[in-house]
Amino acid sequence: MTSSGAPATTGVRSAPAWTVLYAVALLAGLTAAGLSALSVAEALTATGLPDPGPVTSYGLPFVRAAGEIAAVAATGSFLLAAFLVPPQRNGVLDAAGYRALRTGTVASGIWAVCAVLLVPLTVSDVSGQPLWTRLSPADIWAVADLIDIAGAWRWTALLALAVTVLSAPVLRWSWTPVLFAGSLVTLLPLALTGHSSSGGSHDLATNSLFIHLIAGALWAGGLLALLVHALRGGEHADLAARRFSAVALWCFVAMALSGVINALVRTRPGDLVNSDYGLLVLAKVTALCVLGFLGWRQRRNGVAALRDDPGARGPLIRLALVEAVVFGLTFGVAVALGRTPPPPPRDLNPSVTTVEIGYDLAGPPTVGRVLFDWRFDLLFGTAAIVFALVYLAAVVRLRRRGDGWPAGRTLAWLLGCLLLLVTTSSGIGRYMPAMFSMHMIAHMLLSMLVPILLVLGAPVTLALRALPAAGRDEPPGPREWLLAGLHSGVSRVLTNPFVATALFIVGFYGLYFGGIFDAAVDSHGAHVAMNLHFLLSGYLFYWVVIGVDPTPRPIPPIGKLAMVFASLPLHAFFGVVLMATKSVIGEDFYRSLQLDWHTDLLGDQRLGGGIAWAAGEVPLVVVLIALFIQWRRSDQRTATRLDRAADRDEDADLAAYNRMLAELARRESQQGG
Repeated sequence: MTSSGAPATTGVRSAPAWTVLYAVALLAGLTAAGLSALSVAEALTATGLPDPGPVTSYGLPFVRAAGEIAAVAATGSFLLAAFLVPPQRNGVLDAAGYRALRTGTVASGIWAVCAVLLVPLTVSDVSGQPLWTRLSPADIWAVADLIDIAGAWRWTALLALAVTVLSAPVLRWSWTPVLFAGSLVTLLPLALTGHSSSGGSHDLATNSLFIHLIAGALWAGGLLALLVHALRGGEHADLAARRFSAVALWCFVAMALSGVINALVRTRPGDLVNSDYGLLVLAKVTALCVLGFLGWRQRRNGVAALRDDPGARGPLIRLALVEAVVFGLTFGVAVALGRTPPPPPRDLNPSVTTVEIGYDLAGPPTVGRVLFDWRFDLLFGTAAIVFALVYLAAVVRLRRRGDGWPAGRTLAWLLGCLLLLVTTSSGIGRYMPAMFSMHMIAHMLLSMLVPILLVLGAPVTLALRALPAAGRDEPPGPREWLLAGLHSGVSRVLTNPFVATALFIVGFYGLYFGGIFDAAVDSHGAHVAMNLHFLLSGYLFYWVVIGVDPTPRPIPPIGKLAMVFASLPLHAFFGVVLMATKSVIGEDFYRSLQLDWHTDLLGDQRLGGGIAWAAGEVPLVVVLIALFIQWRRSDQRTATRLDRAADRDEDADLAAYNRMLAELARRESQQGG
């Protein structure tokens, strides 16, 4: 097509978009069912369960693989509507964005239906009972509460249904980023099930699987959405291809690294050729390499052709069709891999600690172990390193352009990233799941000190200065997306002082005294969610209080000081109540670890309460110093502005004031005379 959007002759037969998506889902399902059939006997022998019948044995992998294709198609469609093609100038989606949005709605609905079907199929598979002959809906509902995987599929169905319903009435661009984020959330239950969620090193396995799933969804979903967009003859195909090409490159890197880590956790090098599981791992690695090569060719041919001529879609469509086929095969292999029993674990007699938290502890925490006994956190440790590198890259871009950036802000940001890395990956993070006191140290650091340092780094201001602005008639880019999010209604609600303070404080009381920590202390995913909550709630609070970055609701310094002093008594009271509590929070889990050097659980909890009580002193000092400096600089800027105004009008205000005083003196003199 031409740059104006008119179709152009490309030499490629235009196939219906939905036919391509259905074909890829069918290919993935058949591949998964066929490969799973090869290992059915081995799986039944490993589990000791009876054969649930062909409907379950073949239907479960087929429905799961086809459903995952629907899930990534929804993610990619919302990605296209939100970030790859621009909306109209009034904020309403254009034709291409609206089509992608509707595709995402239908695909998300299909994903919800598949997740619903997977609940009875999973119950049948785990129980070994044929689906249609011995299981009633009442039995399935009762048993599903006892099976983690079936429960995960119920959550997936509910989340996908919510995304489907919410996306149906959407017409404006502002909602598409929310739908895109929601489609990624529907994948989270998958990261907490399967081989990666149990056994030794399941913390590394689960984190790597999470990265693998998100990167795979963005890559595969974005490719399918771009292919559908090109087949439909949508506008801005050249822009969408360039933007997706950058995303695909990073997704390939993330998938490769996380896949290697996950495979090393589960298998030995020799198992790769001596077991069905290893052979499927090699098949998946081969498919990933093929996809990487095709992606490189796409950048060289398809994207380059569109850059030269926006109507030359032939190379992109041809290569994208091949990539879609390979992705369908890859998803089928991945589902079959999850159905295949892994090789025997390296440690045939793992300790209770290894089974519960994924690794052993050398002994009680000492200064040496806390400082040097590291276990890298794939999620937060990687985030800390990436945040630091991206920030430095933005600073370098400013300096090359001739603009300055305060060294203090850079130092604060890097110290925040370093503290995040140390908190989650050093001995603090290693002992955090096993001891309440170490968990409280991590909680205080992640919610109070790390956010202060990150907020003082002013990342939003840096991004707004480093990112290029789109031209007047050009499609909006990352800078415009950031500004839209900064001025959105959600941002205005979250930066309300009462909302920010409530989210910051309620996390303390609701988590520990509301029974949430007791119920979730044995879950690795819950620990990840808690750490994320600590970081985000702390960052939001301190952004409002001492943030250098602009907020939708500017607050005067006296209001910021009031927020700080209003939250301090609540923090102190939380620590006092925790020290006085006579019941142990999370006692069953801590007892189950059977650590002979950690038996005084109540004393450890009181220590944690003391840490929470005393932890507010250091952040308070930092916040007060920051507020004093900001207040002083604000007065200096005001004085400088007034001096400049006086220079421009030759101090007209002062001259007028002096004339007024002289006139008053003259009148008083006359009255006295």
